[in-house]
Amino acid sequence: MQIKVNGELREVSPGSTMLDLIRSLGLEERVMASALNMEIVKQDRWGDAVLKEGDTIELLDFVGGG
Repeated sequence: MQIKVNGELREVSPGSTMLDLIRSLGLEERVMASALNMEIVKQDRWGDAVLKEGDTIELLDFVGGG
């Protein structure tokens, strides 16, 4: 099924969760903010957030610097 991640279309398997998506992108160890259809999803809820066809996900990575 198709979803949109940070503005780009991606294919994921039906029944995939936000955690599955984040792991597939190699991002699970990072501290980041995430939203599913404009609603914040806390990191401890990623495994409960089941994705559906047409969902929009935004992942914001924090970068330190100075």
